Amino acid sequence: MEQRTYNQYCATARTLDLVGERWTLLLIRELLTGPKRFGGLQASLQGLGTGLLASRLKHLEREGLARKVTLPPPARTPAYALTEAGEELGPAVLALARWGLTWAMGERRADETFHAGWAVLGLRACFAPEAAVGLRAVYEFHVGDEVLHARVDDGTVETIHGPAQYPDATITITEEAFAAVTARRLTLSGAIEAGAAAAKGDEEALRRLPGLFRLPAPRSRETD
Repeated sequence: MEQRTYNQYCATARTLDLVGERWTLLLIRELLTGPKRFGGLQASLQGLGTGLLASRLKHLEREGLARKVTLPPPARTPAYALTEAGEELGPAVLALARWGLTWAMGERRADETFHAGWAVLGLRACFAPEAAVGLRAVYEFHVGDEVLHARVDDGTVETIHGPAQYPDATITITEEAFAAVTARRLTLSGAIEAGAAAAKGDEEALRRLPGLFRLPAPRSRETD
C-alpha cells in the first residue's frame, strides 16, 4: 500500500506523514513504556486487527521509528522497541496527553476500553516537578492486575511497568476507582475512604503524593 502524504515541505506535515495514520501514534504510546511483544500490543489496542497491526509495525520499522528486539531472559521472545527517533516522540505524546486531560477527556463512554497500564505514561503527563523538589521516593502502584512504579528524584520522575525493588510507599486501587479518579469523579483519599484503594509506607512520601501527580483542570471546547 502506498504511503499517503501531505506533499508539503513542512516539518509538521512531514511528521504527520510518518505518524499521522490511525493507530500509529498509539503504537508509539505503547512502546514508550518499553519493548512489547506483538500479542501484548494487540491486547492493549483492542479494535486493532492483526493485519493492520502488522502493517503499522512494518511502517514504523521501515521509517526508522521502531525495531525488532529479543526480550532478555527468562522471556527470550521477539518484541518491538522504539529507536532513538521513536523515543524522541515521547514529549509530543505526553503533550497530547496533557492537552487531552484538559480539553478532551470528560466522562468515560460506555464503549471505551480502559487499560491500567496506560497509567505509566499518565503519571508522567501529570507529574508536577516543583512539588518534588528535595524528594527522593519510590512509589509502587497496584492498579487492578497491573503493577507499576514511579521513582521520584528531586524534581524528576521515572515511571516503569512492574514492581519496585524497595518501594517507600505502596498504593493499591481498583481499576474502576482509578478510572473514576482519572475522570475526576473521585479522589485518591475518597477511594481510600470508600474501600476501593489502600496506601501504606513512609508517612512523608504518602503525605507528598497528592501534590506530585496533578490532573489539570478540565476546560470546555465550546465557545460563546
